[in-house]
Amino acid sequence: MTDRSTRLLLLASVFVIATCGLVYELVAGTLASYLLGDSVLQFSTVIGVYLSAMGVGSWLSGFVSRGEARLFVRVQFLVGVVGGSSSALLFVLFAHAASFRVLLYGLILVVGILVGLEIPLLLRILKDRLEFKDLVARVFTFDYIGALLASLLFPLVLVPHLGLVRSSFLFGILNVAVGLLTLRVLGDGGRWSASMRVVGLVLLALLGGGFAASGRILAWSEQSTFSDPVIFARSSPYQRIVLTRAAGDLRLHLNGNLQFSSRDEYRYHEALVHPGLARFPRAREVLVLGGGDGLAVREILRHDNVRHVVLVDLDPEMTRLFRSQELLVRLNGGSLDSPRVTVVNADAFSWIEGATNRFDFAVVDFPDPSNYSLGKLYTTAFYERLGRVLAPGAAFVVQSTSPLVARRAFWCVDETLRASGFVTEPYHVYVPSFGEWGYVLASREPVPFRFHLPPGLRFLDPETTAGLFRFPPDMDRVPTEPNRLNNQSLVRYFEEDWAKVATTP
Repeated sequence: MTDRSTRLLLLASVFVIATCGLVYELVAGTLASYLLGDSVLQFSTVIGVYLSAMGVGSWLSGFVSRGEARLFVRVQFLVGVVGGSSSALLFVLFAHAASFRVLLYGLILVVGILVGLEIPLLLRILKDRLEFKDLVARVFTFDYIGALLASLLFPLVLVPHLGLVRSSFLFGILNVAVGLLTLRVLGDGGRWSASMRVVGLVLLALLGGGFAASGRILAWSEQSTFSDPVIFARSSPYQRIVLTRAAGDLRLHLNGNLQFSSRDEYRYHEALVHPGLARFPRAREVLVLGGGDGLAVREILRHDNVRHVVLVDLDPEMTRLFRSQELLVRLNGGSLDSPRVTVVNADAFSWIEGATNRFDFAVVDFPDPSNYSLGKLYTTAFYERLGRVLAPGAAFVVQSTSPLVARRAFWCVDETLRASGFVTEPYHVYVPSFGEWGYVLASREPVPFRFHLPPGLRFLDPETTAGLFRFPPDMDRVPTEPNRLNNQSLVRYFEEDWAKVATTP
């Protein structure tokens, strides 16, 4: 092989290892967000630890005085194995590790140190083949282009089509392949090169087996995480969707968090929809934001006066699932395929900005504000946008987490709506799967306190509905600041309130 070909192959290796290194970092940050919540905190700490570890790796490379090519091959094999299997290992051990964060950051440190060794070693390997100015320029050019490719591939291709576990194994294979290529280009053909070639081929086979078995690995890890048998699991670009079933109880989990239990979801959804909509017997146009399971829509369609419902949910996988899976269609009454319903898959924050419809009532059923991307959907900016698509005299209801467990978070939602110019009526209901759960009804003007409940409800009647608006002292109002885009105080309240539950013996 000519010296020019050797240089090109080694520079191509820079491109590949840069892509692999950033993918491992993105996988760790995304997985930490899935499993631990608070995406901003997780990504910030993962990036900080990873970059610091890379600095340690670069510093350690200064102690290498000879054998750079051999060490580079070893590093590629190690980072391929550790980085490639990291996602599967973290998923499998999440439910069993005594301290998951120690394991998570331990793996990030190891991978970061190994990745930090790569570029300094390659620079020294290439130093006799290129002038210094060309060496630095070309190596860092390929490094940055590889990082750009990883940042584009990850959200557009890897997560939606391969998932985190399979993506990790794929890039582990690429790291080992770079090691084998380096061995071929720079190896001396002796016993060490031959033995390392065998090691590399074995590692390729193991990582390839992991790639092929990724689905089974993830299914096994989820089965050990959830107490009930998993009957469906799929990753979308936005979340991990898992359905479990036991003794007739069907449960939906998004990113590991319970969304509903079929045994008592009717309490949640009747309380979400009817205390507000039953006070608007002339409502014709209704908007639902979130609620891709169609359960809130099922309750809305009980009102014969409603002519049209627009459901806006970000994740097409959710609405597709709840339109096609027999058990789920039976649960939501086929509501998503009703001729009175239009399903739109879009980001609610952006969709509202361009909406031209005017609605008589709206149901806002987003997941809890556990991170800043969700927290923006509970801000004054969002509610002011929502107000612009409401008809005169209209109202809307917001699911607002638990007023018992997350008391400050609940009243922060109420305070945010008030700061946005709405009159609010907070209320709560007991749902066995969740405990006490809260909602806030909001309108520009006070709404008459009367209820035209539809027939066939399993939980609510006029007397029960009126009682929902009374709060005992341990759930009553506490002072909070409104949630704005520039402070996201709600996310802080939510995290702190629920953290107290997690640490209570």
